Amino acid sequence: MTASHIDPPVTAGPQRRPELDAIRALVVVGLIFFHSALVFDTHDDYYVKNAETTDATMIGAGLAVVWAMPTLFLIAGLGSWHSLRRRGAAGFAVERLLRLGVPLVVATLTILPVPQWLRLRSDPAYHESYLRFLPRFFDVRLDLSEFPFIVRGEYFESGHLWFVVMLLAYALLLAPLARWLPRDRGRRIRERLAAATRPRGAVLLLPAVPIALITALMGMEEPFAGWSRWAYLLFFLYGFVLASDERFRTAMRRDAVPALVSAVALLAIGMPGFLIAGDAPGANPFTDMTALAIGVRVLYGAAGWCCLVAILGLLDRRRSARIPADPGPRAGAAPGPGPRAGVGKRLYAYLAAAVLPLYILHQPIVVAVAYGVVRWDAPMLVKYVAIVAVSLTLSVAAYDLLVRRTRLTRSLFGMRG
Repeated sequence: MTASHIDPPVTAGPQRRPELDAIRALVVVGLIFFHSALVFDTHDDYYVKNAETTDATMIGAGLAVVWAMPTLFLIAGLGSWHSLRRRGAAGFAVERLLRLGVPLVVATLTILPVPQWLRLRSDPAYHESYLRFLPRFFDVRLDLSEFPFIVRGEYFESGHLWFVVMLLAYALLLAPLARWLPRDRGRRIRERLAAATRPRGAVLLLPAVPIALITALMGMEEPFAGWSRWAYLLFFLYGFVLASDERFRTAMRRDAVPALVSAVALLAIGMPGFLIAGDAPGANPFTDMTALAIGVRVLYGAAGWCCLVAILGLLDRRRSARIPADPGPRAGAAPGPGPRAGVGKRLYAYLAAAVLPLYILHQPIVVAVAYGVVRWDAPMLVKYVAIVAVSLTLSVAAYDLLVRRTRLTRSLFGMRG
């Protein structure tokens, strides 16, 4: 038996899927727009708040969070399949610790306290310096009850790095499972799942049911972009399974249009229901166990999966129609433009490599910029545009000048050498 006990997928060979890199880059860059909008949101308790707020941001945020972060977890699961096949379970675990664990520690020790300190500094009565605040931020204890967030403290937080914490934990849980799962049993499971998704619409319905149930019964966690941590685990595992057999990808292409129609219908019903469920005093549709709150969470969970099938299936259709199948470099290899690549391809390659560093860097920069901009005497729209423009420029500049240019800094931020 091999080190990972994983059979190769039913496909001619690994193919690079550039649309997945493009989605990852789009989501991470979009987070700058999203987090900048939270400065002006009436309901969200963001680090820095503008004096004037609006409810309009909640609608736009709801349409984004339903698919954005689940897509990142699903794509991470897809990549984990190929990484496990190449490296085996032990090699995969080591690679994940280097690519995710090292930048998590580096960012926690350097930039993660900044937003929390600026939140306190927003109070005119608070005058503590950053250096005095740091020991209180790192006054922590271990608490397994909130797994995977086992480091807890009065001021300590994982902040926007919750995504990295979850992704690392799920990968380290997957490695021993893949190592100990008997080869024959893994093959039988894959065959049964592939057979189950053969009927039209099955790739929509069957995976959507567990996600909807978890979202309904375990609630939604607002700090994690409105999804339960266990729903994210399902998206990650779904990606792992989808990568194992070409028939799953074929089913997603086939059902992409019904998925889009279903997502629009579910959101058209669920979003107003969500607002109604939260209208009553003290009501919280994220966690309430009333019939209405549970019902809208069911619709939200199902809509999230339909969005993913629609996005990935339609993009795969478009790519398959334009470009013949090309084995290309091994799956997971860092993309790179050729010597005569156009501007678009060069930008794509640049952003695809920058995804994780930009994700790590962006929120402290957004909060720091917003801390100054909210004091302007200007309309909300002007402030928002300024926060987005300056934060995007500084995030890319910090990546380009401080991260990508040396082997050491690339390693510290999870990039390949």
